[in-house]
Amino acid sequence: MDGRDLVRSMKTVGSAGVARGLRTVRVAWRRRRADAAALPPRGAERARVPGPMREVEPGPGGGVVRFGRSELCVLVAVNGAVFWGWDGAGPEPSYALAGRCPEPDPRAVLEPDKDGGWRVVAERATVAVSRHGAVEVRTPGGVVLRRELPPRWWEPVQGGPARWTQRSEVAADARFFGLGGRSSGPRLRDGTYRLWNSGPGRPGAAGEDVASVTMPVQMVVADAGTHLVFHDSTWDGTVVLREGEEGAGSGHDRPGRSVLRMDGGPLRCWVMVGTPARALLTWASLTGAPALPPSWALGHHLARSGCGDEQELRRVVAGHQERDLPLDAVHLGSGHADAGRGFTVDEERFPKLAVLAEELRREGVRLVSAVEPAVAAPGSAVYDDGMRADVFVRDAVGSVVRGAGRSGDVVFPDLTRARVREWWGGLYEERLGQGFAGVWHDLDAPTSFAAFGEPTLPRSARHALEGRGGDHREAHNVYALCMARAGYEGLRALSPDERPFVLARAGWAGLQRYGGVWSGDVVSGWAGLRASLAQVLGLGLCGVPCSGPDVGGAEGDVPPELYLRWLQLAAYLPLLRTHAGPRAGLGEPWGFGAEVLGYARVTLAERRRLLPYFVTLAHLARRTGAPYARPVWWQSPEDRALRDCEDAFLLGDCLLVAPVLRPGSDRREVRLPRGRWYDVATERAYEGPAQVLADAPPGRIPVFARAGSVVPVRGADGAPELEVWAPARGRTGGGLVVPDAGDGWVEPEIERYVSRWEGHRVVVRREGEDGPGEPSCPVRVRGLAERPAQM
Repeated sequence: MDGRDLVRSMKTVGSAGVARGLRTVRVAWRRRRADAAALPPRGAERARVPGPMREVEPGPGGGVVRFGRSELCVLVAVNGAVFWGWDGAGPEPSYALAGRCPEPDPRAVLEPDKDGGWRVVAERATVAVSRHGAVEVRTPGGVVLRRELPPRWWEPVQGGPARWTQRSEVAADARFFGLGGRSSGPRLRDGTYRLWNSGPGRPGAAGEDVASVTMPVQMVVADAGTHLVFHDSTWDGTVVLREGEEGAGSGHDRPGRSVLRMDGGPLRCWVMVGTPARALLTWASLTGAPALPPSWALGHHLARSGCGDEQELRRVVAGHQERDLPLDAVHLGSGHADAGRGFTVDEERFPKLAVLAEELRREGVRLVSAVEPAVAAPGSAVYDDGMRADVFVRDAVGSVVRGAGRSGDVVFPDLTRARVREWWGGLYEERLGQGFAGVWHDLDAPTSFAAFGEPTLPRSARHALEGRGGDHREAHNVYALCMARAGYEGLRALSPDERPFVLARAGWAGLQRYGGVWSGDVVSGWAGLRASLAQVLGLGLCGVPCSGPDVGGAEGDVPPELYLRWLQLAAYLPLLRTHAGPRAGLGEPWGFGAEVLGYARVTLAERRRLLPYFVTLAHLARRTGAPYARPVWWQSPEDRALRDCEDAFLLGDCLLVAPVLRPGSDRREVRLPRGRWYDVATERAYEGPAQVLADAPPGRIPVFARAGSVVPVRGADGAPELEVWAPARGRTGGGLVVPDAGDGWVEPEIERYVSRWEGHRVVVRREGEDGPGEPSCPVRVRGLAERPAQM
């Protein structure tokens, strides 16, 4: 925190927050002093490159290539993923991996390549290593997808972690995606992207796109093919991207470039080659299957900020019920806890919360509790118990690190230690006892409530890091991941018959194993609306399929039109969470007038109607790693026009959603992929690929259904129904349906349906081992009356 940040913080807190601001100053100086003492300046450094190749040693799935000043381990796993690590770095230990590294592929062998290099040939890719340490990933046909130039290290003369840089080249037509939940995405333009999880209020420097969920994961899409690349280091770093240019410079292509700079950690990399679906399937097999949420979690959530009490909670729920607004969960912000007693609900404002929670559950509404990693110190029972168990983060001299929280000084558990995660997960028993059905983690970067986005732990703070030992420079980015793991495993142990519901604000690679992501404090404006879509799509391409924004954002006034368009977008995203303030009607649909209320009712009803489809997408994500919300190029990455489309998305395989992202729009252009598409409102048919002009009146946004698709929905009576969109004549369609009990761990069977024309009618059959069968629920066919529109 520099002087300008300090002034900005003091202006923000105002006179009512002077005490908190002073605590912020004290913590900032304390942090700076600790880092100055424990992390001396790097001083002189030595630069190093691998040097010339000396020898090779074949091994399972690849082998080791030794150079003059380093060595490179290359491994192809049985799942098709390619790994390489420099300076003896192996795949483990890693916070990203789900358990052990996959077994090596016995068919992949190290063999000589041209110009004195070596290569490993596998089914989906060839990895070639040059004499000076460049690494190329090629398609089976020999086309280069990615070229990693020889890395460079800068090692302190007096000892310490080495900084390193990895420069990469991709095809001139390639497009970059990923790096976590980036507001400027989903396609990442030329610029610098920091790999350091930020907290609320963290301002970004010029050209820097900060995010609460960052990870060194890129999906690169080009004509020659798609690949996902992951550089497995949790340290602070930056990625500088520059797209290529075809025909640049005397008719030659200029390749796209990625320059990764890390302040430390191992230089190791995973690459997955194939279609986008294949790459994410391999990624999920490596980093873990996405957690399956309970079905109620795919409905409408309302987050309440600020304080409140039981009467306020009853009023909120009754307000939705009286206005016929579907509501499935209410999230209580951190203000519902007793800040002076740590992990305990404030019993003065919520004296009978367990009774109220049970009443609401019978009405179909669950309660979700906000949890922060900060523990009030001293005086709370959690603090006293934690001190006895020695669970809190300490500094380089062995003292417990203190930060600034809502009620004063706070301390933080070291969640990079297994026994501390078990201890922390056991604390969730109090929340379950109060009737909460899930948790959402706030300020888990970790960030102090009073520090306005500044990391509250000094970089020199010590962490266990699963027994390896290290400091906060290495632990910062995975702290929230470890907190999500502690919450997920704790809830599962405490309530083994129910699926845990955990939302994280921050995270890292592998976060999908434990739950989803909420966007944090998105700015309340049209830019925030566009950022919401970008963040969800970016996270999906990094293997986190379940995420969503707070509708309306968290700061500033929200015009009625913006609120409505944001709600209409969120209704088709994995997590639908509206955000309301402490005052009655602030952020709730009826606070924007009767017209918006009517449209909001229709929007929320449509989300409830599509709930069986979202349940199916959740099950498919768990089995395949595919996100619910996908870029429109998902099935046609070779289509360059689709690669540049950022204002629409696919919801599963069946629906294309085109939200309204600009004010005053009642029509918008929509780019359709190949095939026939139906406007779901008018049932008018269009033949793609094409760009069409679709109506977008205030009451709805354009949504298109793929011809032949089978979409599970709720019928008018609430029972399951199959909505089938007629295939084009001479073609067939189909879809997958996963029936779900709503909760529990039973793995339901996937139902596969095929739709086709038979004479003058559309017939839908369920495929099975014994041949075609009848559907398990009623069928409604749409799109029968329309012929393709003339373009």
